[in-house]
Amino acid sequence: MYSLVKYILLLFLASLSLVSCNKKQGDKIKVGFSQAMTTDDWRKQMTSSMKIEASLRPEVDLKISDANNNVARQIEDIEKFIANKVDVIIVSPIQSKPLTAVVEKSIKAGIPVLVVDRKIDGENYTAYLGADNIEIGRIAARYIISHSKASGKIVEITGANGSSPAYERSLGFDQIIKGNKRFTVVSIIHGNWEKESVSAPLKSILLQNPDIEYIFAHNDRMALSAWETAKTVGLENKIKFLGVDGLNSVNGGIELVKSGVLDGTILYPTGGNEALKLALKMYNKEPISKNNILNTIVIDHNNAEIIENQMDKVDQQQAVIESQQGAIKVQEREYASQNNLVRLLSFFLVIILSLTIYSIYSTISISKKKKQLERINQTVIDQNNEIQEMAKVAEKSNEAKLNFFTGLSHEFKTPITLIMSYVESLIENEKIKGTALIDEVKLIHKNSNRLLRLINQLLDFRKIEEQKFTLRASNTKIYDFTNEIMTNFRGEAIRRNIDFQLICKNKNLELFIDKGLMDKVYFNLLSNAFKFTPDNGKITISIIENQDNTVKISCKDSGIGIPENELSNVFNPFFKASNNNKNSSGIGLHLSKEFVLLHHGTIELKSKQGSEFVITLLKGNSHLQPSEIVNNAENLNITPNLITDNLDIEPDLSEVHIISDAEKHSILVIEDNNDLVSFLKAKLSNEYIVHTSDGSDAIEKAMEIVPDIIICDINLVDKDGYEISKELKKDLRSSHIPIIILTAQSNKESVLKGLQSGVDQYLTKPFSLSILKQSISSLLFNREKLRYYYTNNIYRIEPESKFGNQEQTFITKMNDIIKMNVENPKFSVEDLADKLSVSRVQLYRKVKAILGINISDHINNVKLEKAAELLKSNEMNISEIAYSLGFSSPNYFSTAFKNKFGISPKEYKNDKY
Repeated sequence: MYSLVKYILLLFLASLSLVSCNKKQGDKIKVGFSQAMTTDDWRKQMTSSMKIEASLRPEVDLKISDANNNVARQIEDIEKFIANKVDVIIVSPIQSKPLTAVVEKSIKAGIPVLVVDRKIDGENYTAYLGADNIEIGRIAARYIISHSKASGKIVEITGANGSSPAYERSLGFDQIIKGNKRFTVVSIIHGNWEKESVSAPLKSILLQNPDIEYIFAHNDRMALSAWETAKTVGLENKIKFLGVDGLNSVNGGIELVKSGVLDGTILYPTGGNEALKLALKMYNKEPISKNNILNTIVIDHNNAEIIENQMDKVDQQQAVIESQQGAIKVQEREYASQNNLVRLLSFFLVIILSLTIYSIYSTISISKKKKQLERINQTVIDQNNEIQEMAKVAEKSNEAKLNFFTGLSHEFKTPITLIMSYVESLIENEKIKGTALIDEVKLIHKNSNRLLRLINQLLDFRKIEEQKFTLRASNTKIYDFTNEIMTNFRGEAIRRNIDFQLICKNKNLELFIDKGLMDKVYFNLLSNAFKFTPDNGKITISIIENQDNTVKISCKDSGIGIPENELSNVFNPFFKASNNNKNSSGIGLHLSKEFVLLHHGTIELKSKQGSEFVITLLKGNSHLQPSEIVNNAENLNITPNLITDNLDIEPDLSEVHIISDAEKHSILVIEDNNDLVSFLKAKLSNEYIVHTSDGSDAIEKAMEIVPDIIICDINLVDKDGYEISKELKKDLRSSHIPIIILTAQSNKESVLKGLQSGVDQYLTKPFSLSILKQSISSLLFNREKLRYYYTNNIYRIEPESKFGNQEQTFITKMNDIIKMNVENPKFSVEDLADKLSVSRVQLYRKVKAILGINISDHINNVKLEKAAELLKSNEMNISEIAYSLGFSSPNYFSTAFKNKFGISPKEYKNDKY
């Protein structure tokens, strides 16, 4: 098998070599050309001729960069050529001096430099190619002298300052003119090679010297501008114009000479093709001259046409060459494509042959290993199934443990409720106030409360793990909030002589926080601070506003601190520092960090002398989601409904009234914890008639008693509190009874489930007895308001009304039945109960609970309402109305009517109220 694979690999490499053996060519000669600009025809011709020469030399890779007349950019272009390690650099400088340093840098890097057209300062370059600009200046001067019949005045228009051609042409021109006393240069205009730089200064000179004979411009563009300027003052025919460049293009020097605009122009060859040839000689290290001068001539009306024809033929030849080059390239591409196709086909043929051999071998090999792989695969599947089963068992076991752990934590809350409630009662008891016993009772209450907080931490840890916490932030004055929590620790601070301070410059500073969660953060931090701070120590909370829209809350103590190498672990669950010898659950700081993160804040620890926890929170609420923001009233409901470590409890100042059993409301307590049942019965019996159920007969007792209010636990034997509440609220006989749920479950899902079951109040264990009593009182008061509404609006309740639910349906249906039978003297309460599918006793209790009157009185009220309608219609007399509505006599009818409406039927009929 190995030898076969090796054989196929060798075939593959051999085939690949067929494709690539002729592909590799010799490395190309990289030539970089930095052109000064391409805005004028002369530069364009230079670039074009260099490209044509490069196209004739396939070994050359020519890269051209245009500096666009920007010196800094040209330096950057040359730097890039140096960085890319080109073989030769050709430079056409914009200015001489600025480019000197970068050219010298290229020479030092071992890259030869050919300077064309213009020179740099100094001689530190490989070679120069261009016309002799000094000689061009001399030729121009000699031409003017030889073509002038008398002495005359001359204006010279130079190129840009700093340009070597401008300097050298002026130098050569001046050498000849100064040697001839017949001619005078009356003015020199310093142009910048462009037309725009000539017009204004020349016009001023011509107006002062209208007898000027010659104008010599350093290029044809400026010469044309000089002619156009002379034309504006009417001197274009009196003055002769001489330019430099001699380009064969539109508005080029040759065309201007032929049209008579210029008297002559001096040919300034571009030398593009010669530059590339010279660059290749430099690359091949052939002997060359330092200065390579291009020949020039004067073009005037005598030879302009001849030179133009010669240049046209050159251009035609270049066009033909370019066309032939293009055709050759097309042919090369086609040849290369066909050649590659043949080689590719050969490659695939070899691959197919190799694959054929391999497939034959593989078929034999696969058939042998198929059964082996199937066995292995089956083994893997079996093992995977076993792993999945084990994972499911482990997951169920873990979930069962967690559920047991959570359930057990919930069960702790009921005995703690009893302990704290009884302790509350003892604290409020006037007999033990002022005795030594009160301190012991307060100590019991304090430690019970601490135990409750520990249980809540365990439950919060589970909720954090399941990501069930939802932020409920409201706008809070952070100073007042902090100060309120600190009151719970001031007693211990005084007892242990600890300097306990709050520092805050802005006491009106507001932050959006979840009071319930931030309460737990504060308690965790302060509990740790007091635990590890020695007597006579110091604990400081500082609230500082920052410029970056944040607030830092620092809790600093003078305790034992935390070892530096353990600082990164303090927020991990179950972590305990090595210097901590006190009892600790190890989850308080972990929960604190999670709660701060829910606020989109951060918490960090610094520990040098003692420990300092720093919480950073954002101001405003733009960082919170709309669902995370509640109003202050809503947030009041999430604070714990129990007495905290601050035990300065005010006694209940309300007077105790002894209420007779006839005046008492009835309460049904559904609870399977006998101690809690006994406690509630003992505390509520003075004000209410208390019935009890362990949950097994809760619904039956509720139907039998029809109590004024029900207090129900969640965790019961047969049915849970949610199921009992749902059944009672669905049943017409008991739907009006308010239900208070007592539970150890305080998460959002449990509260929502309770509300969906129809409960009216949700209290979490351990609860405050005073809060429970107030809840009962409030629900009964609300029911009285509901009864008042029904009593005063009983005949105006419509089915589509949004007030009420089961009660509204019941009353509406009952009223309809009574109205349908109002003229039936034999219609009885038993008949009404039968039509409503309830017993007579249940009907009586239902109506009494909702309306506060018995059913017979209610039927009479309906009849009297009907009587009032009949009296208004004036279709029947009083006696007829009385007998038609089932009253035994008109006198009895009149008495009942007057009792209800305050006037007699006769007065009502006459006045038509």
